[in-house]
Amino acid sequence: MIENWSHFLMPYNQAVDELKLKFRAIRQQYQTAGEHSPIEFVTGRVKPVGSIQEKMKRRFIREDVLETDMQDIAGLRIMCQFVEDIYQVADLLRQRDDMTVIEERDYVSNSKPSGYRSYHIVIEYPIQMLDHTKKILVEVQVRTLSMNFWATIEHSLNYKYNGAFPEDISARLKRAAEASFMLDQEMSEIREEIQEAQRYAYGRKLIDGATPQPTAPSGTDDDKNTPSTDQEKNEDES
Repeated sequence: MIENWSHFLMPYNQAVDELKLKFRAIRQQYQTAGEHSPIEFVTGRVKPVGSIQEKMKRRFIREDVLETDMQDIAGLRIMCQFVEDIYQVADLLRQRDDMTVIEERDYVSNSKPSGYRSYHIVIEYPIQMLDHTKKILVEVQVRTLSMNFWATIEHSLNYKYNGAFPEDISARLKRAAEASFMLDQEMSEIREEIQEAQRYAYGRKLIDGATPQPTAPSGTDDDKNTPSTDQEKNEDES
């Protein structure tokens, strides 16, 4: 029995902190080079103890296999502007030598029945402990801003219906998901013009002598928009 959860979760917290820093550094490198960054912003969290215990009971996960059978104790979310960016981020993760991709689930091309879209990647990430290296599983969810908006709305409704949505609400959510994806597709059609405008704006900041700092939409960067337990429950039903 795990008696000290703080000690158990310590390497997971370290993994989330290190990975957020690395992914934000990737974004900064793209922007410094004057190129479009496939990463818009990054958030991360470690599952609360109560959520871990609830999922253990729901999935019949024994404590002795918890570290291998529960892949999302540590979780990161990478937001992108365009659908194409999602797959570019996936490629970036595959190419890195400081982590190993273990599993991929493409809910972008193959959405869930609810309409949910996102790209889930499970990675194995080594953490340097005092006297050894510990490999941690981390789930990385990659999605567009539009997909994230839909997921946030579904999460809000889940508080009221506890996941058991009436048929008309489920139908409306599915239609909204389809409309959201159509928006992503439309933005992809004019992606080059959007990126050219962004490069011009970035260049103007350099000419004006300002030091451009990557910013996220208000209230989204860092962990202000970290998924709650209920939202995690909806998204890990895979």
